[in-house]
Amino acid sequence: MSRYAARPGEEVPPIDEAHRKVLGPIEVPQRILMGPGPSNAHPRILNAQSLPLLGHMHPPFLKIMDDIQEGLRYLFQTNSKYTLLISGTGHNGMEASIANLIEPGETILIGTNGIWGERVATMAERYGANVVQMKVAPGGSFSQEDFKKSLAEHKPAVLFLVQGESSTGVHQSLAGVGDLCHEHGTLLVVDSVASLGGVPFFADKWGVDCSYSGSQKCLSAPPGAAPFMLSERAFQKVQNRKVPPQTYALDINLIGDYWGWFNKRFYHHTGPISTFYALREALTLVAEEGLENMWKRHQDMATQLWEGLSKLGLEPYPAKEEDRIITVNTVKVPEGVDWAALIKNAMDTYSVELSGGLGPSVGKVWRVGVMGYNARPQNIELVIAAFRDGLQKQGKLPLSQ
Repeated sequence: MSRYAARPGEEVPPIDEAHRKVLGPIEVPQRILMGPGPSNAHPRILNAQSLPLLGHMHPPFLKIMDDIQEGLRYLFQTNSKYTLLISGTGHNGMEASIANLIEPGETILIGTNGIWGERVATMAERYGANVVQMKVAPGGSFSQEDFKKSLAEHKPAVLFLVQGESSTGVHQSLAGVGDLCHEHGTLLVVDSVASLGGVPFFADKWGVDCSYSGSQKCLSAPPGAAPFMLSERAFQKVQNRKVPPQTYALDINLIGDYWGWFNKRFYHHTGPISTFYALREALTLVAEEGLENMWKRHQDMATQLWEGLSKLGLEPYPAKEEDRIITVNTVKVPEGVDWAALIKNAMDTYSVELSGGLGPSVGKVWRVGVMGYNARPQNIELVIAAFRDGLQKQGKLPLSQ
């Protein structure tokens, strides 16, 4: 007999104990996460994750998936059948949209005003798309005229936009964009990772064909599941592809079959069961509060933030008020201020996470998240106090202010 369950002929040498470390129970420090995400999770959502595991094809779990789909319809404001969670973070939602809606050789028009447009351009190139980028300086957004001109010139299969560009703090208006796209036979894909639940979003009314988001921002859940929706137009595009998507893991037909899009259930992968529990609870919290109340709370907290920051002499990065996203606020770093030292002081003194810039805004801004469970008055006051203290310690504010 072989030792333990080794197969005949397999050598079973002495176990190497060099890396056996008994670490004890995990300990995690308390932090208030007021950066661009993740945000702190709601206690009810954390409790939901501790519930017993179910099998990923058990009827009670499939019912939870059905509940999630209905909650996503409310969140996205759509009547589409085609809602689900992509297993993984918002990046997986991003890649799923590109992999499924663009075929090799087709043109995708990308509105690039920060890092996320740049990242989608890289992804789309890898999937064989003809990539055309509309560009505007960081801190700015695109106009109706920009869309009219570029859609007429390039006739893309897809227009990709970011509603809340978290690297630059820009809120892209979607007014009239869906209608313009459909006049040209173009699908409208919108990244709503940093905005969904914090600002108005109406997929059906605004003509959005595909959107994906993240669980760890305004929804107050841990990262690991990406809300995702398709319109009927987008669904038909997927159904009528000339070649299958160049991905199995993110093939939306196969994932949709797991979620019951075709009135049956097909095993595609083992869904992250506890993460889906978290999203089910998060969507319940959205429904309990109501979208209008949720949007108002985020607006009120952003207003409170800027009332406090402006008294410290701080200014927003986007020049135009209509270009500023309220969920990830970008704050200009004043001349002569060590932005990294202020962030370190906020963490060391207040256990508050603030963030520096990303991509084109590195070294130019701080980023302050006002999202989900963290969009509460006491957290905003703590952020303002951290900025005040950090500026005073650098001699940029009088100690009495």
